[in-house]
Amino acid sequence: SSGINAEWPLRPGLLVGSVYSGSLRTDLNALTSEVNTLQGQVADLSGLVGHFQSYAREEVWHLGMNLNPADNHVMGYATGWATGDQIGSEAAALSMDYLNKNVWKEPANYIAIARHNHGELVAVKVFQFKYWGSSLLQRFQDMDPGRMVVTEGGPIQESVAADAKNLVDDPIFSVGGDLAFNWGYTDNGHRVVLTGGYLSAVDANDDNTHGLGNDFWCNYLRGTTNGGGVWAHEISNIQDCPLATCRDVQVQGTDHGSGGHLKSGPVYGNYAIYVSKDAATFPLPGAQLGLTMEVVP
Repeated sequence: SSGINAEWPLRPGLLVGSVYSGSLRTDLNALTSEVNTLQGQVADLSGLVGHFQSYAREEVWHLGMNLNPADNHVMGYATGWATGDQIGSEAAALSMDYLNKNVWKEPANYIAIARHNHGELVAVKVFQFKYWGSSLLQRFQDMDPGRMVVTEGGPIQESVAADAKNLVDDPIFSVGGDLAFNWGYTDNGHRVVLTGGYLSAVDANDDNTHGLGNDFWCNYLRGTTNGGGVWAHEISNIQDCPLATCRDVQVQGTDHGSGGHLKSGPVYGNYAIYVSKDAATFPLPGAQLGLTMEVVP
């Protein structure tokens, strides 16, 4: 038959000038080649999507709080923890008391408490929260009845520098167990304690529980202090000093109220609280801390 030069578009970008079988085979081969190319591109795109999904997992720690027990600002039971108000500046986040109001509202599945000197990590404990998805603000607002053990299984990482000092009575690193928040009894309250230490019974008034964010005269159910914070103190060391027989409660630094039983003592370091959604490990001692800490595989 006579040749036909009608231009019949088999698909955009590919024109067939002949209906002869040879031309059709050529066009079919071209189509097959381009389909294979597209399949390869789809595979590459799928891998790229997987990369971004992995990146979105974001194994990064965010600094929520820093406690410096000698900066003339007392982070007792009633200051910041349950209000989430911004405290301090990013520029001084690891040298002064600090609370990041945005991080405080982030859902957190893991928490790390890091002791450091001028930003250099000395010791760290990492815990997994018992219940996932709640922010630190929500957890510290859970004060009534409070006394909640918030992690389980103990620390999933505990790393301490070989030359670390003052570990015998450190409120975080000298005792084991899990973290408990809002530990209240009679008119006393403690924001962060460990279950391996002494935890006063709810009806006791022995002033003998010790940790971070403390007050020996407060309404722990409402998160308020009494007497203008006279018995508030930022960091108290592990000790057996019951009210009935002891009048020398050893605290770190000078950040405490004027209560006569509170005795200023050496500063072991700053204590930084980091949270993460996915990161279950923290950099090792010697690392320089920042507002964020990335986990390197």
